[in-house]
Amino acid sequence: MTTSASSALAVDNITFRYPGSAPVFRNFSFHARQAEFVVLLGPSGCGKSTLLNLLAGFTEPEEGAVKINGQRTTPENNQLGYVFQQPQLFGWLSALENVRFGLRMQKREDVASQRERALSYLQRVGLAHAAHQLPHQMSGGMQQRVSLARALALEPDVLLMDEPFAALDAITRGDMNEETLRLWSAIGQTTVFITHDIEEAVFLADRVIILNRAPGGVHSELTVSLPRPRSNLETRQLPAFAAYRNELLKRITDVMQQSHSHSL
Repeated sequence: MTTSASSALAVDNITFRYPGSAPVFRNFSFHARQAEFVVLLGPSGCGKSTLLNLLAGFTEPEEGAVKINGQRTTPENNQLGYVFQQPQLFGWLSALENVRFGLRMQKREDVASQRERALSYLQRVGLAHAAHQLPHQMSGGMQQRVSLARALALEPDVLLMDEPFAALDAITRGDMNEETLRLWSAIGQTTVFITHDIEEAVFLADRVIILNRAPGGVHSELTVSLPRPRSNLETRQLPAFAAYRNELLKRITDVMQQSHSHSL
């Protein structure tokens, strides 16, 4: 395992439970290297979204620590970006002003520079033409692109993505997967992506971490060595893609069977 000192993101022996409940995590650890794309994969009830809240500093572990570049994480940490399950856009702000919002809150640069940077990130996600549209004038896929541009405009070292494309149709979701990889390749931030979709995990990841049901922690890890850049048309047809998918399916099935036997 990568050492804490060389990790962009280090989760070291964290324990967490909600008040009056059993632990969600107990002595849980994993590390992500600089510019690594890590996917956390697991069934419902394994604590995926709880973990992302811990990584973001929205909640704190009882024990252990979450660190970004060696510093304990907090929601105000400007080295951290977050893309939610829903776009979470402000309905009264244009796409440009939604992307600019984080820059404005952090008081980075002057207004003209903020707008210039926001527009450049809208261009990166293919939405420069929609800069002055309000969220209700955009499709779900467009809204999620704005959300992605807003996170990337802060140029974080670590980007956390919580099942951001789960609500999209299959075609738009595949397009967003490609877009995410294109941006990640160009910008190079460490990315932690949560999903319960096995094919999405294979398509995106350098490394997949399979989670047990709470409080089991890490079930196993799988390094994905598919060539990059990846495309929906070509990558998903590779025999190796099917092999990785089948291996992950086997491991997820093992997680489900273990949890079922424990509940009997």
